[in-house]
Amino acid sequence: MTDSAAGIADTRGHYRRQRSLYADDLAHFLARSPESILGLLAGATGFPVTLEQRFAWTEQIALLRDALSGLEGRGRIYFEYAIPRLGKWIDVLLVLDHVVFVIEFKVGEATFNRAAIDQVWDYALDLRNFHETSHGIPIAPMLVATQAKPVILGVVLRANDALMPEPVCAGATQIRAAITHILELLAGPRLDPDAWERGRYQPTPTIIEAARALYAGHSVEDISRSDAGAVNLTRTSAVIDRIIRDARVEGRKAICFVTGVPGAGKTLVGLDVATKHRDKNALHSVFLSGNGPLVAVLREALARDHVQRELAAGRKVTKGEARRLVSAFIQNVHHFRDECLIDPSQPPVDHVTLFDEAQRAWDRAQTSFFMRRKKNQPDFDQSEPEFLISCLDRHPDWAVVVCLVGGGQEINTGEAGVSEWIAALLRSFPNWEVHLSPKLHGSEYRAEAGIAQLRASHTVIDHDALHLATSMRSFRAERLSEFVRLVLEREVIAAREVHREFAGRYPIALTRSLPRAKQWLREHARGQERYGIVVSSQAQRLKPHAIDVRPKIDPVHWFLHDKDDVRSSYHLEDVGTEFLVQGLELDWACVVWDADLRHGKAGWQHGEFVGTRWNRIHKVARQRYLENAYRVLLTRARQGMVIVVPEGDSNDPTRRPELYDATYEFLGETGVAVLWGGGGRARLDKKIIVTGLWRTY
Repeated sequence: MTDSAAGIADTRGHYRRQRSLYADDLAHFLARSPESILGLLAGATGFPVTLEQRFAWTEQIALLRDALSGLEGRGRIYFEYAIPRLGKWIDVLLVLDHVVFVIEFKVGEATFNRAAIDQVWDYALDLRNFHETSHGIPIAPMLVATQAKPVILGVVLRANDALMPEPVCAGATQIRAAITHILELLAGPRLDPDAWERGRYQPTPTIIEAARALYAGHSVEDISRSDAGAVNLTRTSAVIDRIIRDARVEGRKAICFVTGVPGAGKTLVGLDVATKHRDKNALHSVFLSGNGPLVAVLREALARDHVQRELAAGRKVTKGEARRLVSAFIQNVHHFRDECLIDPSQPPVDHVTLFDEAQRAWDRAQTSFFMRRKKNQPDFDQSEPEFLISCLDRHPDWAVVVCLVGGGQEINTGEAGVSEWIAALLRSFPNWEVHLSPKLHGSEYRAEAGIAQLRASHTVIDHDALHLATSMRSFRAERLSEFVRLVLEREVIAAREVHREFAGRYPIALTRSLPRAKQWLREHARGQERYGIVVSSQAQRLKPHAIDVRPKIDPVHWFLHDKDDVRSSYHLEDVGTEFLVQGLELDWACVVWDADLRHGKAGWQHGEFVGTRWNRIHKVARQRYLENAYRVLLTRARQGMVIVVPEGDSNDPTRRPELYDATYEFLGETGVAVLWGGGGRARLDKKIIVTGLWRTY
């Protein structure tokens, strides 16, 4: 579908549940007149279709009728097949014999540009990763530029997925030849289109993709997994919706704590609740985060998407207007706090606030110090949780606070953890109802004593659904966060056992060579799968490897810009620290491990580089922050990662080999794959190249 038609569909949201606008067996497709097919397509939208879209469909129908002539009875064809996770539509999907063809048409185009190639590749990868009956079958992405001159057809297979070639580029007259060549090359049993079509679509979107889809009107059901192996996000959202409804109807104030493993979808739940309750009958909600990079990236992504959707629907809106709309929905928690300081007697417009990464809220000492020094508030003497709850407590009728909490992810001085939220309730808000996740008793939250006191003084209700137990980020390795926890706790045997469960689906490689690691990333990533280098903010001695943690990186450039922008993560020049990447994610990550956290016989040794040498970190809180930094880094990748432990340099006392060797050896004992081979290329990732129309090399 062209951008115009897609925009209408996404904006109105009338066929989110439909997977395609038109589907037919090949025999029926070839027997129908082109005019009747066009009519069925246009009628399925339910809205006026532009002349541009009609022309594109007419061209596609004509080309495919010619290309598929004589193949009656061998498959099924789908026009405008929906990819809800991406908010896009595949032009044509063809189930033919034993192969699923994903075909993107560029009507009127004479060249095959990189963005279009990545686009059709992304569509094919979405099916491979998230469509139940597309796992393990041949899927062939194809790009057709209708004005392109005939080209030499080529197919490139990668060793890590021999059933999905890189996108095949073809001119308008080469569609049949390309299909024939691919059918001959890829092997597999014949597909049953009915069985394939019944497969469940179980996506795990990135937080950026999820925010775009939710803001455009999709529901969390459209873009999230629903299999029994993952805790259903809809259960958690439904419980929070019920708490909000009951508080509003009964005039109560309530706070609820949502917990989850890294990447389990806490932010997704918060965005889902916030979008459902924004600007609806004066029931305002706002998504708040103290994570500056997350707020900046989500705001910019939503603003860009809003502009595109409005233009597609024939409405012009400026980027500035879009940003202002988005900023009312996603706010930095510090800006929300400052607005509430203007008139302490007035409640905020929002009755529902969702605090992302609530464990990172400041304690009383840090907040008071900041407010006195930066905000000219000499008498301020509250923690951030206490003040934020007090802002919602100003409402005379009802209010709900939702705290999205990650365990073991405090990474900076003054971050109080969930215990300060509980202490604030005990000190100042006896009438608030408290809804708890069952996992809040865990050691990583350090809140058990406070919870016991809450039960004696407040109405406390437990909800199993307020805990998200399965990682949605690393959809290939649901137990990745557990593996990382065991590594950081030095439980090597248990870590090896957990790793063995997902090693075939989620590759983790270990090397001493940064160039080799970069090559590994480039060979594993396909389409627009995002990759980048992440390091600890204390990794001060990686400069000889051209890694400097001191420059301030713009998260919008790093996370949203494409492969042509040297500031993007793709270029592997600027690196992300735990402060840049927490709450966000990459598809593939390179974690470069410095000597700030090094393995020793007695446990982890924590270091800080000052001046010309490493100093030991003795404070337990700062040791925990450093370990949590590596926890964040090691759980950023959705599909796989490579870990680099440098070899060090015997001529440099700040990078002696013994500062790194024990860490490398320890990580190797956890069962991760060690990269061998020269030239910066891992032997696992050689390409099999197939070229020529009828010849295989």
